[in-house]
Amino acid sequence: METLTLALIVLAAIVVGTIIERLIPFAVPAPLIQTVLGVLISLTTPYTIELEPHLFFLLFIPPLLFLDGWRIPNEELLKDKAIIVSLALGLVICTVLGAGLFINWMIPSMPLGVAFALAAIVSPTDPVAVSAIASKTPVPKKIMHILEGESLLNDASGLVAMKFAVAAVLTGAFSLVDASETFAWLAIAGIVAGVATTLVINFSKSMITRRLGHNTGAQILTSILIPFVAYMIAEHIHASGILAAVASGITMSVAEHADRDLAITRIHRKAVWDAIYFTASGATFILLGEQLPRLISSSAEIVQATGHRDPLWIIFYVVAITAVLALARFIWVKISLLLTLANARRRGQAKAWQTWRMTAVLTLAGARGTITLAGIMTLPFLLPDGSPFPARDLAILLAAGVILVSLVAASVALPVLLPKLQLDEGGDREARIDRAQVLSAEAAIRAIENSIMSVQDTIDEDIWTRQSLQILDFYRNRLEEKTISGGDVEDSARARLARAALLKAAITAEREEIFRLARARQLPDDAARKLIKDIDLFETRFLGGDHHH
Repeated sequence: METLTLALIVLAAIVVGTIIERLIPFAVPAPLIQTVLGVLISLTTPYTIELEPHLFFLLFIPPLLFLDGWRIPNEELLKDKAIIVSLALGLVICTVLGAGLFINWMIPSMPLGVAFALAAIVSPTDPVAVSAIASKTPVPKKIMHILEGESLLNDASGLVAMKFAVAAVLTGAFSLVDASETFAWLAIAGIVAGVATTLVINFSKSMITRRLGHNTGAQILTSILIPFVAYMIAEHIHASGILAAVASGITMSVAEHADRDLAITRIHRKAVWDAIYFTASGATFILLGEQLPRLISSSAEIVQATGHRDPLWIIFYVVAITAVLALARFIWVKISLLLTLANARRRGQAKAWQTWRMTAVLTLAGARGTITLAGIMTLPFLLPDGSPFPARDLAILLAAGVILVSLVAASVALPVLLPKLQLDEGGDREARIDRAQVLSAEAAIRAIENSIMSVQDTIDEDIWTRQSLQILDFYRNRLEEKTISGGDVEDSARARLARAALLKAAITAEREEIFRLARARQLPDDAARKLIKDIDLFETRFLGGDHHH
């Protein structure tokens, strides 16, 4: 009963945090508000939340990484792959080694392995937090695509690096050769497990649907199970469940271009996944706040063991670690941007980037968030001999402090820097979206004309012709970028059937054209999703959404 009560309190706090965020006239990141509410829960309720690390990891990490992989625009990921890989792999390795050694030097009571684990888990960035911070100041798409791609990959690299560091602490040994071989297996087998799981489940779902019919609830539940199944299969074969979750999300992104689900399923599925992401990311910060009072009291004892008596040294440690992370990120981003620009000029593709301002924005936008928090919470309580895991509470508190300081810094500086940032993002994006809308409308018109041809010389030919003229007007007006209404509705049953059949043919053709353009990389993934969503909403409005494609 106590667990259920706590769960309801946490869920209520997430909702209250959202309301408070809307009421505050200036931009305050939701994670900061949620953390404060978590502290209030700890101080005002008699309940204590005991987090079991592996259960916490299993509940929160797979769905968050899966959805990140599913939603990221694959085309943009490939377009900016050089700088994304540089930030996600090169910067993470640099951060783990440099910040780990710095933390161990600054806090000798924290073993080197734990310092490396802490450095690894504070390396992933959180674009969701940045998006929340900059909600009143739009972030350029180029910046968000780089941040999303970096976050997707450095979530995996940071968590895997932390896993190696924790294993070294638990075993007391570390071999670079063994680690390299293990990493190769973790990465390759994890990715294969994620891709294979998603393909097998989607294929099985399609076969069952064709034979037994479509069930929206079952389809949505299946999508929720995919990341957990991929994660658990990968962990069972001693591969990386983290990379499996990421790979399954990216595979899902590619697979949806051949999606045969109903429009209503896609609409409901998106709503359910939005709620899952909202709840999981919010709950992690509520839980952080709930843990903070106990972490502060226990960490004060660890600080005293370092030779300092004042617990305020914790603040110094947090600020110092955050500063080192920011400095390393600034230098790395600056070098990466200069190399990217030089390479573009060599190919005759000069880019008009304000490198210093863009470097500052990308540095501050590297705020830490949900993955860092979820990852650090999974540090084990005990070593194999039964003794406490060294400096566990201090590591969690320092990671939490870095998250909060990075969020505050971003919320103060980004609204100042972003409005003056000018980027040459390429002028073909809107043109490609317009072309996709034109091609999909033309495909719909052809489908309607073909449907009319199929009913010629029948008793209903006149009815079908009148209905087709209304729908053709709809699509021709779309080609002329006009907003149109559905027109007068005939009450005749045969007229309704004709209209439904024509609309179904038109909408199916329109949707197929969008999917074809996305598969051919002639339309950005995020734009394709937006257009498909518009088509789905139109279908549910006029057809109820219960028609098979």
